[in-house]
Amino acid sequence: MLSHSLQYVVFVIGVFALYWAVHRYYWPRMLVLLGASLLVYASFLQVSLPELAGGLPVGVLAVKLLPLLIFLAGVTVDHLLVKGMGRTDQPGVRKLLVVVSVVSNLGLLAGFKYLELLRKTAVSLLGPWGVEVRTEPFHLLLPVGLAFFVFQSISYTVDVYRGKASPEHSFVEHLLYMLLFPRVLSGPIVRASELMAHFREVPTLSSDDGNKALFRVAVGLVKKLVIADVLGSGIVDPVFSSPHAYSSAECAVAAVAYTLELYYDFSGYSDIAIGVATLFGFKFPENFARPYLAKNLFEFWNRWHMSLSSWLRDYLYIPLGGNRRSKARVCFNLMMVMVLGGLWHGADWRFAVWGAVHGVALCAVRCWWWFKGKEQEPGPVRVAFGMLATFTLVVLTRVVFRAPDMAHASEFYARMMQGIPGLANVGPLVWSVLAIAVAAHAVPMKVYDVAALAFLKLPAPARAVVLVLLGLGIKQLSTMETRPYVYLQF
Repeated sequence: MLSHSLQYVVFVIGVFALYWAVHRYYWPRMLVLLGASLLVYASFLQVSLPELAGGLPVGVLAVKLLPLLIFLAGVTVDHLLVKGMGRTDQPGVRKLLVVVSVVSNLGLLAGFKYLELLRKTAVSLLGPWGVEVRTEPFHLLLPVGLAFFVFQSISYTVDVYRGKASPEHSFVEHLLYMLLFPRVLSGPIVRASELMAHFREVPTLSSDDGNKALFRVAVGLVKKLVIADVLGSGIVDPVFSSPHAYSSAECAVAAVAYTLELYYDFSGYSDIAIGVATLFGFKFPENFARPYLAKNLFEFWNRWHMSLSSWLRDYLYIPLGGNRRSKARVCFNLMMVMVLGGLWHGADWRFAVWGAVHGVALCAVRCWWWFKGKEQEPGPVRVAFGMLATFTLVVLTRVVFRAPDMAHASEFYARMMQGIPGLANVGPLVWSVLAIAVAAHAVPMKVYDVAALAFLKLPAPARAVVLVLLGLGIKQLSTMETRPYVYLQF
């Protein structure tokens, strides 16, 4: 049940009505949210209601339900570990419990997401030397959203260990923290201290907050269905599938278009998640802050997928030593964070390459600041150069991110470098959407605030008409077939 589908909209309306009918009572509202979250997660499992009712052998049904069973087992283990930390003051025992949590979560992620990559790598490296390595794939079923679940789970147990989160939450609250349906598959990654403490508060929703939430959802739908999907189907998919059939200029346009598609796809998802969460009385953290206007690569990562970037900073970079060690160690820390952050996106060495390139670039920027000193207020020329250089690096590395493998990425780069002119395959609709995408990203945030305020001031019937017209317009402009979120694959 994708959050940009009509089915999801109807689902949210139904859950919204039921939730606010019982919102004054703790257990009813918790069970409504938990039931809705389980239904959303179950909609991505390869099993139907008739099969659950006994239409499949127990063994086959267990395999189909494996992702959900793994998730529930992981939450149960972490909940017991958190309760253990809450019942002891002994530093050694608390440290052991948090280590068990981190190792078990990372072991789960490594086993299901990276074991096949390690097998293929071992075959490639050891096979030529006559070392016998398993040649058959493991055929492991990757639980949907596992990477986000693992990071949220680690953040909770580590925050309890650090004293930044309370261990005094019920299993239902722990489970709902992990599964809350507005962001169950692709984030934002919400810290326990930002969410779990509000479960026991009676939720409130003002008229202004509700209308702002609807406006936010509408903006997210436009980003996803009008901008991201049109760019994806109109130029990105065909060019990346057969770069040799297009000119160098068209490949360059496709690379820029994919960079914009990825942003509008994921930030659109985040807008919908934040808006829907607001409708239920929760506040999710912002996930994007116009990242392509960043003046350097550090600023870009402070603006892009901010919940992931802050997670990597707080739970990996700082524990490694952060900026507190020698210059060489700082560069090592940056490289480790970016390579591991790259691999987090997928079990393929090209993601490690992508992360390593960003790591080298971040180290280069850091070394330049050490050598020349960081300007507090650079002039307009330096600002423009920094923005252009940062955006160019992001676009070029996105090719590795989008290509199915390094061979295709190399082919794409080679085609771009041939200097073949011509833009005959870039149609008027793609040009129009590209222009809209650039303008929408560049305008000050005040424009969105003014638009939201204008929407709030409309009479209720007028707001309804606007939303209906928006829906009809999206239906006409978007592709006929609903495209899944790009970030679901990560």
